[in-house]
Amino acid sequence: MSKFILKNGSGSLCCKGCGRQDNKLNTYDWMADIPGNSEEQDMVEVQFKNTRKGYFKNSNHLKLEKGDIVAVEASPGHDIGTVTLTGRLVPLQMRKANIKPDAEIRRVYRKAKPVDMEKYEEAKSREHATMIRSRQIAADLGLQMKIGDVEYQGDGNKAIFYYIADERVDFRQLIKVLAEAFRVRIEMKQIGARQEAGRIGGIGPCGRELCCATWMTNFISVSTGAARYQDISLNPQKLAGQCAKLKCCLNYEVDAYVECQKRLPSKEITLETLDATYYYFKADILKGEIIYSTDKSFLANEVTLTARRAFEVINMNRRGEKPEKLNDNGMHEPARPKDLLEQESVTRFDKSQNSKNRKKKKNGENRQQPVQENNSQKALPNNAAGQEKGENTAKIAVNATTANNVPSNSGKDNRRKEERQGEKRREKGNRPPKQQGAAPNPSDKQANQPEARAQQPQPEGNKQANNRPRRQGRKNNNEIV
Repeated sequence: MSKFILKNGSGSLCCKGCGRQDNKLNTYDWMADIPGNSEEQDMVEVQFKNTRKGYFKNSNHLKLEKGDIVAVEASPGHDIGTVTLTGRLVPLQMRKANIKPDAEIRRVYRKAKPVDMEKYEEAKSREHATMIRSRQIAADLGLQMKIGDVEYQGDGNKAIFYYIADERVDFRQLIKVLAEAFRVRIEMKQIGARQEAGRIGGIGPCGRELCCATWMTNFISVSTGAARYQDISLNPQKLAGQCAKLKCCLNYEVDAYVECQKRLPSKEITLETLDATYYYFKADILKGEIIYSTDKSFLANEVTLTARRAFEVINMNRRGEKPEKLNDNGMHEPARPKDLLEQESVTRFDKSQNSKNRKKKKNGENRQQPVQENNSQKALPNNAAGQEKGENTAKIAVNATTANNVPSNSGKDNRRKEERQGEKRREKGNRPPKQQGAAPNPSDKQANQPEARAQQPQPEGNKQANNRPRRQGRKNNNEIV
């Protein structure tokens, strides 16, 4: 066993107090560090399957520690169990379990041998099949009972059947049939619904193992008054545990809620103002805040008050005074959700995510709009693109003509360069001379761009200029006719 040395040099700590975590109802031995603790008491606590425990006497003075597997006395034969507690705490646990000192206490035989463990594992492997077969037999006999668990003794000579029944059951015929079917000694034990859940085990709504399966031994009755004090909705599906009874954890915090509720005003007192009458609707008991409504049946014009302010308004009403508003001028109402039963909704966590997704979608649409406009411009047909280019070139031509009216040396230089290039091309014979209205060549990149663009829309302009007088002439001809 590993030891942990204290820094102040006063001694060391050991891990003997912690038991194996696979055992239910483990007890922490906080006196395991005391020297000679295990030798002071002969009594030993032994745990069997699930929640069954027993106390035995170490008459042979075996050196037993927590976690040892031992063979103990049983009737008939012997049983196999695990040591869970030794030393001075065992008598305290016996007193807690209401075991009288005059009761007959059996003894520990020995530490378990490999032969004992083989018999124990063989008997343990038959428990599930025996339980299913016994349920069928009880149903055939027409007994109103449910067999919840079967436990074989360590030597395989005895079987304990745990059952649940609402009424008294005569199982004498059942015992005879079970003894003939399984060839073992039969013992019947009636248990409650909470004890059955403790034996079977499971995970509670809190995400942890069931309290009845880990540490609870005494089951206290739970009433719906505990839920009323804590202001919990009386929904049987939420208040009931896996045993179909009220949850044991409802009793854990009742005392704290009762103390805090004494500091709040009564539910029957109404608050009067100059505008309306406010009724008690809901309260946060631990926070000390109360929600008042102008309607008794549903929430309308909600106002959240502290307990101190509520008592002030109550005293004012007793004196015959009515305030203008329930809240003080300097007091701000805390942000409260509109749906007071929002905690019971399955989709209560989806609202924030939906709002975030909507914002992302809006930002994405705003970003996609300029991109779509650019794509639409790119996706225009060739004719439309040509028209737009023609309009742009026409504008450039107009600007060029206005610029040509102003004398400039740069225009003369550009014209001289164009004349020289045209003469060189004519001499080579590679290309015929340019004509008006011809399509532009990509090889003419060296030419000045503004003038080249200005020359391009000239045919269109000439066509328009020539069409106008012709139309006038036609009209005149028609008039003559």
